Order: sequence, then C-alpha cells, then structure tokens
Amino acid sequence: MMRQDLFDLALTVRERAHAPYSHFSVGAALVTEAGSVHAGCNVENGAFPEGWCAETSAIAHMVGAALPGPHRRIAEISVVADRIDGRVVTPCGGCRQRLAEFGGPNTLVHASDPDGNGQTFRLADLLPAAFVLDGK
Repeated sequence: MMRQDLFDLALTVRERAHAPYSHFSVGAALVTEAGSVHAGCNVENGAFPEGWCAETSAIAHMVGAALPGPHRRIAEISVVADRIDGRVVTPCGGCRQRLAEFGGPNTLVHASDPDGNGQTFRLADLLPAAFVLDGK
C-alpha cells in the first residue's frame, strides 16, 4: 500500500516541474530504509534530452543529503504523472537502473495518476535483469 505522505509530496513537487517542451510534469518522492524522505520533479532542458527525470532528481537530493548507508537505500518511491493512453506511467529504463543502484529487488515503486489511482510494483518486476556490480 502506498504511503499517503509520499504521494502527497510527489503530487506537490510535480506542480513545480520544469516541462516547457513536453508539457508532461512528473513528481517523485522516496523514503529511505532509515526513514528520510526526498523528492524531485522533472527538469527539461532546451538541449533535449539533457533534462532530468523526477526519479533522478529525488535520488540526487537523497545522495546530497546523506552519507552511504541506510539513508541512501531506497525502501519505496511514489511517482505521479498523467496517464498515457489510459495507463499509469512507470519509471523509464534509465531511472529503473538508477533505482536499482540505491534500492533492491523488493523496493516498492508506486506509479499513480494525480488522483492517486495507480499500481504498485516491486523493482525486480520492473527491471528483472538489473545490472549490478559485485561488491554493491
């Protein structure tokens, strides 16, 4: 079950997205294994596709706020965006790999629309063959 505080924060930061080219705003909020919460939105750039996804922005906030350890291990993340063709939007492939870098197979990924309707996935189901270096 998705944490309401994560959804609310993702919805709030989504409204702050910089998406003048795609007009597709996305917000993300994550909670670490230590309980700290971080959020981010997508930030587009005129040199498309050099922008940042919302998940990437949230991860960057997390990394900038804490030294390695449980404060840098993602327990779950909420991603909020408008539906496309009636389907909820899940993290792109690059963001799935970034989530795998700081999460694990059981990290919960909540994908929902702005009304809070969506679906929850385990990261292993979204990225079944994640690239992982030894010693992680």
